[in-house]
Amino acid sequence: MTILVAGATGTVGRQVVRQLLAGGHRVRALTRNPEQAGLPAEVELARGDLSNPASVEPALEGVTGLHMITVAGHGTVDTGHELVALAARAGVQRVSVLGGWEETSVEQALSASDLGWTWLRPVEFMANATEWAEEIRTEGLVRVFGNAPSAAVHEADIAAVAVAALTQDGHAGQSYLLTGPEALTAAERIALLSAATGHEIKVVQQTEEELRAGMAAAGMDSDYIDFAVELGANPPDIGKHPVPTVGEVVGRPALTFAQWATENADLFRPDKGSQ
Repeated sequence: MTILVAGATGTVGRQVVRQLLAGGHRVRALTRNPEQAGLPAEVELARGDLSNPASVEPALEGVTGLHMITVAGHGTVDTGHELVALAARAGVQRVSVLGGWEETSVEQALSASDLGWTWLRPVEFMANATEWAEEIRTEGLVRVFGNAPSAAVHEADIAAVAVAALTQDGHAGQSYLLTGPEALTAAERIALLSAATGHEIKVVQQTEEELRAGMAAAGMDSDYIDFAVELGANPPDIGKHPVPTVGEVVGRPALTFAQWATENADLFRPDKGSQ
C-alpha cells in the first residue's frame, strides 16, 4: 500500500517517512517544494499544498493511508472538509492527524466521515530545545523565563505512534495524548545538554521585563509576547505530567531527553553547530 505523508519535511514528518520506509512501506511525500525536500531516494515526491486541495488530489491516487497536519505555514489548515472528501473518494482507509489543542477543519471533517482517523496530541516537542542552540554555541548559556517541568516528547515517538495508526488495526477513533517518560525543568534539560556536549552551559533566569524587552527588540508583536509570558509563567498543567501512551501504542519505553540530547549534541557544540 502507499502512504501519503503531508508535512513530510517537518520535524515529525521526516521521522514518519523514515520509520515507514524502515517498515517496508511505500511512501509518497507531499511537499510544496520537492526540489528542496532532502528526503531518501526511495520516497516518491508529490508537489502539493494543503491550502489548495486541487493540488493534493493527484497525490492521493492509490493511497490507503494518510498522515495529515493541521498547521501549514503560519496558520491552521482551513480546507479540511475538501481534503477529507478527496481522501475518501481516493479510497484512503487510515488517517493519522498531528494537531494542536484547538480543533480545526481537519478534525471536524474527519469526525463527520467514515475514515479511520487517529488524533496525535503531543505536548511540548523535545526538538523545541533547538531554540537554545545559537545562544549555547555563541555564549555558552541559555536565558529562560520560568522553570516549570515539561513532559516533552521525542519527535521520533510522535512519529512511531503515527506509523502504528497508519499500519495497524485498533487505533481508529482514538485521541492520543503524547508525552515523554519524565517531566523536566528547562534547567534540568540544559544540564543534560551540557553532559551530552561536554561543554558547560549556564542557565540565566530572565525576569518578565527582560523577556518582553528582548522579544520586542526582535520585532515580535505584543500578542505573541503576551502569549510567551503567559506560557512561561503559567504553562498548561497537562504538559507537566507524563502519560504512558507511547509505550502502550508502540510497545517500547518512550525515549528520554537524555537520548535526544545525545542524538543532537552537535547542534549545540561551538565547533559543530555552525558547520
